[in-house]
Amino acid sequence: MFTKYGPQARTVLDALLEKYRDEGVLNLDDTNILLIPPLSLLGTRVELIRAFGGKPGFEQAVHELQDALYQETA
Repeated sequence: MFTKYGPQARTVLDALLEKYRDEGVLNLDDTNILLIPPLSLLGTRVELIRAFGGKPGFEQAVHELQDALYQETA
């Protein structure tokens, strides 16, 4: 799934995955998560969301990530 996104978007998804791995279940599609390190170090919330083409693209990418995670654990 990572291959369909640009480098910055992939970096954001990777950081979200690390955050999920370190802290367990999080509301990953809440854009406020982008304000928390290490995600906040990657750029502003607007810049990071823009990497996905906007908020709907960000939310879709996060949902795809969550679906992939839950398929692996099922």
